[in-house]
Amino acid sequence: MAQRPRRALPRPTPETQHFWDGTRVGELRLQRCDACAHVYFPPRPFCPSCASRSVSAFPASGRGTLHSYVIHHRPMPGFEPPYSIAIVKLEEGPQMMSNVVGCPQTPEALELDMPLVVEFKEMSEDITLPLFRPAMLRGSEVAV
Repeated sequence: MAQRPRRALPRPTPETQHFWDGTRVGELRLQRCDACAHVYFPPRPFCPSCASRSVSAFPASGRGTLHSYVIHHRPMPGFEPPYSIAIVKLEEGPQMMSNVVGCPQTPEALELDMPLVVEFKEMSEDITLPLFRPAMLRGSEVAV
């Protein structure tokens, strides 16, 4: 049986290594500017709001809401269609692109503004991806 192609994985850089170190231990790490308190994603060595290089990483709550998505129906290496490509608005303010897992990949199941919680999936020794799943199922909160 032929092996299915693997999903393309990101390559950590010195600027993003703290983020990938966090996902490996089950933390979603964001950055906050020490000068203006702006919280941002993706990782970078300076604040996108005021350009200060005095920034700190911190563990985020891992909670967010579904801001936008598309349901992709074409096969791609490492993905089984249909699957969502989503913009998640994190509780701390930034948005990040990810996938919503743990529910049907339909417009009926993927409601805008639905609460989500991060779930980590180990892809390799170096990369653990932050994915998101619904935080509410049938009116009862799922344990975080």
